[in-house]
Amino acid sequence: MHAAIIENLIEKFEQLPGIGRKSAERIAFHILEHMSPDEAAAMSACITEAKSQISLCPVCQNLTDCAPCKICSSSKRDASVICVVESPEDVSAIEATNEYNGLYHVLHGSLSPMDGITPDDIKINELLLRLSDGTVKEVIMATNPTVNGTATAVYISKLLSPFEVKVTRIAHGIPIGSDLEYADKITLIKALEGRQTM
Repeated sequence: MHAAIIENLIEKFEQLPGIGRKSAERIAFHILEHMSPDEAAAMSACITEAKSQISLCPVCQNLTDCAPCKICSSSKRDASVICVVESPEDVSAIEATNEYNGLYHVLHGSLSPMDGITPDDIKINELLLRLSDGTVKEVIMATNPTVNGTATAVYISKLLSPFEVKVTRIAHGIPIGSDLEYADKITLIKALEGRQTM
């Protein structure tokens, strides 16, 4: 239906998460119809630059353009607390709350035996190395409330038992603004288990 070059462009956009065929077509045609050659070249250069200059922080494993990253090198952060997350997007979500002032550790995934993802495939060993000097007093497990995320949190908490650190798990439950009648059974159970004194 489309020229081969256009079809190839659409297919590339379709490979992005959350982008279906229709969205990929809209993006491709927007670039072709509304962007100048200079704008398209600038976008391409930006992607190339990001891929070549962004790497993993040697401390927390988050994406960064400096080593260590700005969070790890900040003297204003509480170095005694590490929040363990699955992805760099999770760091952004927690930072957006402006309520957390500790450090992070990005696993880059979660354990999934069905998909062949083992402890060696995610950044667990790097986390254990960070605990060797005794600075860290608490590790917050903020992996996703999925089967794999929960299994990962439990696995890591067992590995941390020899260290003198408090291991906590973020609370899960009913989202603010939602109705109980629409919550699934597991969410309701977690909400009841995580109840707090008022």
